[in-house]
Amino acid sequence: MRRAVIAAAVLTASVAVTLTPVTSSAAAPYKGANTAAVQDDFNGDGYRDLAVGAPNAANGSVEEAGAVVVLYGSKSSVSPTRRTVITQATPGIPGDPEAWDEFGRTVASADLDRDGYADLIVGIPEETVGAAELRGTVTVVWGGPDGLKAGTTVAPPTGYGEGRTYCRFGMSLATADMNGDGAPELAVGSRCDAASYTGPLTRTGRARGAVRMDFFGETRGVVMGDVNGDGLAEQFWLPGPSDDDLRGSVFSYPGATGPNAMPSAVRPIELPYADGHAGQIGDVNGDGYGDLVTAIAEDDYNTGEAAAHKGGEIQVLYGSAQGISAAQKPKVFHQDTAGVPGGAEWGDRFGQSLSVGDVNKDGYADVLVGSPDEAVGTRVRAGTAVLLRGSATGLTTAKAAGYTQDTTDVPGAVETGDAFGQAVHLADLNGDGRAETVVAAPTENNDGCLWIARGSASGPVLKGSVNLCGKSAGITVRGVKGYFGAALTSPHVER
Repeated sequence: MRRAVIAAAVLTASVAVTLTPVTSSAAAPYKGANTAAVQDDFNGDGYRDLAVGAPNAANGSVEEAGAVVVLYGSKSSVSPTRRTVITQATPGIPGDPEAWDEFGRTVASADLDRDGYADLIVGIPEETVGAAELRGTVTVVWGGPDGLKAGTTVAPPTGYGEGRTYCRFGMSLATADMNGDGAPELAVGSRCDAASYTGPLTRTGRARGAVRMDFFGETRGVVMGDVNGDGLAEQFWLPGPSDDDLRGSVFSYPGATGPNAMPSAVRPIELPYADGHAGQIGDVNGDGYGDLVTAIAEDDYNTGEAAAHKGGEIQVLYGSAQGISAAQKPKVFHQDTAGVPGGAEWGDRFGQSLSVGDVNKDGYADVLVGSPDEAVGTRVRAGTAVLLRGSATGLTTAKAAGYTQDTTDVPGAVETGDAFGQAVHLADLNGDGRAETVVAAPTENNDGCLWIARGSASGPVLKGSVNLCGKSAGITVRGVKGYFGAALTSPHVER
């Protein structure tokens, strides 16, 4: 297997020991940890940080206990020497590292306790709770001036999953402020009931309110964001494929003012023309309203009946002063769309992951789409990522670009089974206003790797881009691959 390539101009050399959390030089909490610019700022230094799930990482002799690596942002972007590695063996973190728990299968962030520092939210959907296998848990690790320290468990609402097994609580996570009090709400998906928590959360994990949303049953994905410009986030639930709708339904709850406003106070609105299993909100056309981007990676459930377009697809529903209405029909993109790089083939999983962010600071959010099962030449499941640009007219294929590890100046080499694009993320990690492009290949080598390219006026800068792998970032690997990069704070489709 090839070696990871580290560009010294962006990433400094790693060290042999796991480093302690970075201490911020900020004298007071950075105000704005729930704003788009610094919502992942765990240590209050004004730079977004990068949380990377490695759910198959070992803990000592314990296989697949899982870990989350936080790479702290800076003027020179992220570095393996500025990191925190969090496991269930970390002091102050609830639970114990157990085989096949897969701590870090999903990750998210928000300032849940409203202290000015972002907090890390970790989904552990494979964890056994008592005698309930795969019951799943969610842990919050609290941010502060010294980085992430200590945590608490967020308990499912009363009555959650009664009489059901294999719930996988925490298989999707989303946060945003739905009632305008400055404290984000937390939504959690699972194979049993959905759950919604009204913020702020206390350091004991108690929310102002918690509701079990049993309307949906299994809820594969959840998305939150403001699509009508009123300053209150809407909540979109994506239950996932069903017997009568393999493409997956989309339901929305509006934001509402008042400290006790809860999504369950009104019935959800179904968007009958929309589909998706995962999604994210961003302003793709620059009109000041968030747009909903959803993905359907599965194109065939071994039934002969297509779910998504061959190879997978994404959809865009544009926000407005009226929000997103049930009458709207989405704009659909796939690899048979003119101008989208690559070609649509069964099983590519285009849309397995997606992220929305502005890579060139032009005021229009761009969309990065992962296709981890796409073949590159004869190398099956090598994977690709495709960047589609935002514009005044919406998402466009103009200047669209596809990236593989065969692309000139992308480090490394294409190998069968790398799954490049299993998770993707767009985030400004160096504070220049342009999002870095992050693409994970969690089955590369035996630990998993990330490709990171800084943003620029012309888009991702490939020359000097870097490949950062799990071992150099502090994870431990034993008999199975560490799966570093299986989860980033942008969404991916959980199966």
